[in-house]
Parts: sequence; C-alpha cells; structure tokens
Amino acid sequence: MQNFLEKCFESVLQGSKEKAIELAQESIELQYDPLKVVDEGFVKGIKKVGELWEEGTYFLPELVLGAEAVKSALSVLQPILLQRNIQRKNSGKVIIGTVQGDIHDIGKTIVATMLSAHGFEVVDLGVDVPNHIFVQKAKEQKVDFVCMSSLLTTTMQNQAKVIEELAKAKIRENLKVMVGGAPTSQEWAKQIGADLYAENAVEAVKVAKSVLGE
Repeated sequence: MQNFLEKCFESVLQGSKEKAIELAQESIELQYDPLKVVDEGFVKGIKKVGELWEEGTYFLPELVLGAEAVKSALSVLQPILLQRNIQRKNSGKVIIGTVQGDIHDIGKTIVATMLSAHGFEVVDLGVDVPNHIFVQKAKEQKVDFVCMSSLLTTTMQNQAKVIEELAKAKIRENLKVMVGGAPTSQEWAKQIGADLYAENAVEAVKVAKSVLGE
C-alpha cells in the first residue's frame, strides 16, 4: 500500500486533479483504508506543496493546482468516510467567504481547501457574501473561526462591519476572526478588531493551528 500512497502524494505535487480523482476511486475499489489514503497520501502531498511554496520552489499556480487536486480527491473519499462513520481529526470549525461586493474566489478557495486538508471542518460561503450571512452562519454552525477575504480596497471595510455585527449578535467573544486578502495587513486586522491575519493559505493554516495550540 505504501507505493499507492506515494502515487497519491505525487498526484498532488504534480497538481493533477484527474490523477488524484482516479487514485481516490481506485483506493475505494481496492478497499484501502480511506483515512490512511487521505492523511498519508493526499494531505501529506498538500503539506509538501505548502513547504515548497514557502521556500520558493513552487509558485502560486502550483499551489492552486495542488489544492485543486487534494480537494477533488477529498470529494471522492469524504462520502466513504461518512458512510463508514470514520472521523478525521477535527481541528475546529470554520466559515469562510469573500465579503460583500467582492467576487474574487481563487485565494479564498485555496485557503478553504488547505484548512480542510489540515483537518478543519470548513463551510465555504462563496463570494459576495452579505455581512449578515456571516453572522447568521456563525450562529447556526457554532463555529470556532470566521474567515473573511477581500481583494479590493473598496470592499475591505465590510470585514470591519461583520466584526461589528458579530459583537451586536453577542457571539463575537465565542470565536476567532481571521482576515486576509491583497489590501489587508496585520495593522488592518488590529485596527478593525480581528484576532488573526494571514497573508496566504499556508500562513492561514499555521495561524489557525497556533490558536488551537497545535
């Protein structure tokens, strides 16, 4: 099975969505342990992609393709895990979305995929998410983190408005707010009262895990 796990690992490093899907389906036919295939094959791969990206060997296109590959494999294997009632180690629950007025998707999707691959339960709200929906979903889902992305200076103010609405709804103190996106910064996060700031997807995972003491 070790050789098979290596193939899963390589499919993510190569950013091959098709190969990742094919291997995920093959693992079901071969009746391999789905949890082992996910954690020791595909997730190990995306962790390596993150490392290569940090050291400058990989660039944004490789990170995007690697994230897509692991996301595709997880979509095939997740129903099997649920069917067998197998739980992956849960690092916390996250809602994530691009704020109201902003339709940029790629960065947010990579962060969501990376968090999911590292054991977080992720609810992706999509793009152009109204402020009150962040609050509503945070209440309904009883989340640990609210993550907001903004790629425009004209929409980043909505990150501040969501934090204000979370406080009005009296749930602000029960969760951590993480912000990110091109015009944002550590200073911006501090200014609007966010708990966390991440410059990129790899950083987002590190920051979220550090909060949980992992």
